[in-house]
Amino acid sequence: MDVKVWMYLVYLAVSIGLTVWVARSLSRNGLVFLEEVFADERLARAVNSLLVVGFYLLNLGYVTVAMRHRDPVTGTSQAMEELSLKVGLVLLVLGALHFFNVFALGRYRRGRLRQLATHPPVAPVARLAPPPAQPGPHAPHAPHPVAPHGGATGAGPVPPAR
Repeated sequence: MDVKVWMYLVYLAVSIGLTVWVARSLSRNGLVFLEEVFADERLARAVNSLLVVGFYLLNLGYVTVAMRHRDPVTGTSQAMEELSLKVGLVLLVLGALHFFNVFALGRYRRGRLRQLATHPPVAPVARLAPPPAQPGPHAPHAPHPVAPHGGATGAGPVPPAR
């Protein structure tokens, strides 16, 4: 067999092996992340399966398109150089796909957590009146409680609310 054919066979074996290994690893370890992102185990499993199928289609499609080498391969060293270039590009595509998935799911998760977050409390409308003073030798009478807008209760009309 020609050196170029051996290069193709090694390239396919390494690329497909890497794709299967990475897909299984991401599927197994990513399920925990997806369950937390979607807060629904059934939905997380379905999305995980869809991501794995998309991952296989994209990566194996790239592997087959990038397999072709136009120039003749004359020796083993040239075959190794081409093989390392092709496998390196496959690894870069695998990494880019993984980064994109994690980035997109992280954005989705942050948006969902923002929706679930409680809103800040409403600004207070009035102040509480101080506790009544205990009658004693230095306190002839208790102070009037404070009304919502600063007026004392029982001390005339309360100004209208703004």
